[in-house]
Amino acid sequence: MEPFAITTITVLPGRAKDGTIESFKEITIHAGDMVSIVGPTGSGKTAFINDIEVFACEDTVTRRTILVNGEVPPDEMVRDPARKPIALITQNTKCLADLTVQEFLEMHVKARRIPDESRTAGTITLANEFTGEKITAQMRMTSLSGGQTRSLLIADAIFISSAPIILLDEVESGGIFKENVIASLKSNNKAVLFVTHDPLLALLSDRRIVMRNGAVETILTPDGREKKILARISEMDGFFSRMREKIRAGELLDGEVPPS
Repeated sequence: MEPFAITTITVLPGRAKDGTIESFKEITIHAGDMVSIVGPTGSGKTAFINDIEVFACEDTVTRRTILVNGEVPPDEMVRDPARKPIALITQNTKCLADLTVQEFLEMHVKARRIPDESRTAGTITLANEFTGEKITAQMRMTSLSGGQTRSLLIADAIFISSAPIILLDEVESGGIFKENVIASLKSNNKAVLFVTHDPLLALLSDRRIVMRNGAVETILTPDGREKKILARISEMDGFFSRMREKIRAGELLDGEVPPS
């Protein structure tokens, strides 16, 4: 079953922890947007994406309202898992069922009422572009590492659920090739919001929503001044990723030196 056609998600202001009304008028996210959510621990980052995930309508602790295409979303979009256009992936995602990767994906294909069962193989192929720890169809979900699990779930959100909105809650991990994930999400025209403490992910986003005291404090839009810093951090991140994979492969590190 195809997801609803979504062009915009709009967040209307709620209240901070002290009860004051948030200062922004509205935040509108379009298909293809990459928005990071940053701020200190306990500042309300996870609550912000949770409001979007449940389509809040002044019925959460923040009192925010979420609109889809400028309107309150229909009940079937909110209640029917097969029609829900949002995929939420968290840092602590665990699979309790002792299924193989293939069984897990086939179950999702069936739950989404998708006739094309070949999507399972494509999902595994895409997931392996995100992680250096190879995933195979016969692996048990409970045996996957954190990086493998999050890579598989991101690929699942892109390839099986075809969710137009993807929410990532601190999924940065030594087992994930972050730039590959971002490139794939952009090429598939997803609206992506990610809670992050990672400077590379924050700098790769189109906008940064800064949280404090449970509320949106400000919204930053890069104007080009961070371009050199982004290139530098990307170079450093790539170096550490290569070293990490060499260590995992049991190699000695020699020859390549870190960027100065």
